Amino acid sequence: MRILNMEALTSHGNIRGRRLVAEILEAGLEAADPYNNTKMLIRIEDGKLIVGNKQFNPYGAPKEDEEIYDLDQLDRIYVFGAGKGVQRIAKAIEDVLGDRLTGGHVIDKKGCDIILERIGVTLGAHPLPDEDCIRGCKSILAMARDLKKEDLVFTIAANGISSLLTLPVPGVSLEDVRKTTHIMQIEHGAPTAELNPIRNHLDMMKGGRISKYLHPARMIHIIAVPPESYDGLLYNNRWLHTLPDCTTFQEAVMMLKKWGAWDEVPRSVVRHLEKADPEYETPKAKDFEKMSFRIFGIMPEELGMLPAAQRKAAELGLQPIVLAKDLQAEASQAGSVIATIARTIERENKPFQAPCALFTSGEVLVTVGKEKGIGGRNQEYALSAALKISGSKRIVVGAVDSDGTDGPGTQLRQGSEDIPCLAGGIVDGETVNEAKQVGIDLDKELKRHNTTVALWKLKSGVVATHNISLNDLGVTVILD
Repeated sequence: MRILNMEALTSHGNIRGRRLVAEILEAGLEAADPYNNTKMLIRIEDGKLIVGNKQFNPYGAPKEDEEIYDLDQLDRIYVFGAGKGVQRIAKAIEDVLGDRLTGGHVIDKKGCDIILERIGVTLGAHPLPDEDCIRGCKSILAMARDLKKEDLVFTIAANGISSLLTLPVPGVSLEDVRKTTHIMQIEHGAPTAELNPIRNHLDMMKGGRISKYLHPARMIHIIAVPPESYDGLLYNNRWLHTLPDCTTFQEAVMMLKKWGAWDEVPRSVVRHLEKADPEYETPKAKDFEKMSFRIFGIMPEELGMLPAAQRKAAELGLQPIVLAKDLQAEASQAGSVIATIARTIERENKPFQAPCALFTSGEVLVTVGKEKGIGGRNQEYALSAALKISGSKRIVVGAVDSDGTDGPGTQLRQGSEDIPCLAGGIVDGETVNEAKQVGIDLDKELKRHNTTVALWKLKSGVVATHNISLNDLGVTVILD
């Protein structure tokens, strides 16, 4: 099971409702594991390496057939990649290829266990990169120096790659990149899509550059997301760093100014972006025309976290209702709104009838400002909901991040290493009263963005194994 503290989570409060929510979250988390999907993509038959699966082809891809390689004619086979939980994909490739795999290197998030045997692993920091991220990038570059067209390279890009794959351009230090990321993403709450034009232009690996170093080897680009439009991946991509980047220096400058960070970020960053040296512009789709590559999105929506959670809810006798598939809002506000809807259903059986399970997915936000608490967006979603459902006998709310690590955990605050990095939280109508009994002011902890500490003390914080990051999963159960 991916949830490691199931017994503690379901030992208090609304036990029946908590068990239902925990089972639904577990089903979603298990579906977010890419290992089996990767093994559906790659196989060996009669001395041939076969790569392909129609479920994983991007829409509109110019080629949909399987790639078939004669193993006697291939020279070396490598695996390179970065992202949270990236080892689960690499492990599947290891298990399929066995001795035929030459090696490789991947960068996973700190806190993950190292499970690979033939592929090197560096554990780096997320969401703020550290020296180990740079060390991992240099390991990839060292192995890629003498690649040739007879070689085959599998690349893996998963959520978290924008932090873990970090090698700053000359003149910009790692600390400059860390500070810029902290200001934009943590203090101002900028979404990844609007932070990445900046990060892509401060880096020697992001925005498709890694693939330039791997050329002329043949490449299989595995992306740990649903198979999107092929044209979108080539012409509108800004975060899958093994593929072309659509952003520009000008957009990077515009985003810093839009979020009021232009005068706050280090001057080295401003100088580099203003100079806009063409040498450091990111590769575009036309630059990939000379490369030999295929793209596969191994996490199609129908096999994903939300459908699996819905199926589990139905098995448990709950009507599954999807309220939002791409929820983007402040986490605390989102949790309050969902809880208010649940309260209406509880009182009036409108707009849906109980027993039911309300679902949200997407990626909510937390604008932290200067606060130094420990927490995450799913934890804020849950705790803010707890305030709205206080006293309810029928409502239970749970939310998790698919990668098992909701927020930076203890990375940004020393002295709290005894508290695990939570995946999310489960709350019910008794949570507020339980908090009062042990002296926890939930309103205060939410304002401090210190949700991990509160949830952990209340035995309501979800601890889960690490894996890839897809989306958040919110589940609100209204019992009959």
